[in-house]
Amino acid sequence: MSRNRSTANLLGLAVLSYLTQGPRHPYELSREMRGHGDERSIKFNHGSLYMVFQQLTKAGFIEPAGSSREGQRPERTEYRLTEAGRTELGVWLNELVAEPRHEYPSYVAALSLIAALTPTEAVAALRRRLEGLARQRAEAVALIEQADADGVHPLFLVEEEYRRAQLDADIAFTERFIARIEDPDNGWAPQWNEFHRRHTP
Repeated sequence: MSRNRSTANLLGLAVLSYLTQGPRHPYELSREMRGHGDERSIKFNHGSLYMVFQQLTKAGFIEPAGSSREGQRPERTEYRLTEAGRTELGVWLNELVAEPRHEYPSYVAALSLIAALTPTEAVAALRRRLEGLARQRAEAVALIEQADADGVHPLFLVEEEYRRAQLDADIAFTERFIARIEDPDNGWAPQWNEFHRRHTP
């Protein structure tokens, strides 16, 4: 069962995970995460990262571990994982992996309201979506292939494999949806147009 936690932000989970490798300063961690392409999975910026560090410190999951200085720059406080933070990381990760959750993706919301478009408008939008999905899939495949060529262990690409599988499913669904709309034998388009005529001012 889900627990209430001081920060439900998945960026907090990423911070806890990275700190298992040793103390980090927020700015240093931000550069490291960007270098690893984590922004493809977790939304963050420097400001949100500093805020999560504060939340995790207040919760007792991380603590200051000293400071460091690079050149003429001001001293920067580094943070380390506490035992409570290590426990929280394990519980939180197990919970996210084991428990399917009802999420609210914007595409599902759009599909639930798509009758507000005409069939012609819907098909045009869906075809543009297919183009975008194809680009995203090509990016994921290129990243996986490059990482494989660089000798990166597949474990560290599992999120890209999942993303590719999701994109494949999205592409297949969207292609089927377009085919159903355009199929002259199922009567969808005339009924849809009639619905649109009656319910759209």
